[in-house]
Amino acid sequence: MPYDNDNIFAKIIRKEAPAYLVEENDHCLTMMDIMPQSKGHTLVIPKEPSVNILDVSDRGLEHLILQTRRVARAVDMAFEPEGVMIVQLNRAGAGQSVFHLHFHVIPRWGGLQMAFHSRNVEDSSVLEDHAERIRGALASF
Repeated sequence: MPYDNDNIFAKIIRKEAPAYLVEENDHCLTMMDIMPQSKGHTLVIPKEPSVNILDVSDRGLEHLILQTRRVARAVDMAFEPEGVMIVQLNRAGAGQSVFHLHFHVIPRWGGLQMAFHSRNVEDSSVLEDHAERIRGALASF
């Protein structure tokens, strides 16, 4: 599948679509998932155009995975979950619905049932609060 420059994440990177940004650097963008599976559900995406992990450059993947680990540490600090799940899906057959490479960082607590994708858009004030909490934690390391 060729990369679609009009996918929602490409538009967010170009500032053509809104997002609840947590952090941005030269290589990656971190934002809240608007349909979170739990409080603090965060997405980390590369700025490099890539459909999935199978076509990203080695250098792009290096930046992406290091930022994903950094964000997972911040989510863990900000929300104190029982666990932190990292999810990355490749192609529609695996459940990928936005065809721009991304990692989900999802805090987990016992008894929380989850599917691959939520169907409910979270309230904007909740997403901004969660983004602020993660930004605060990121500032500590």
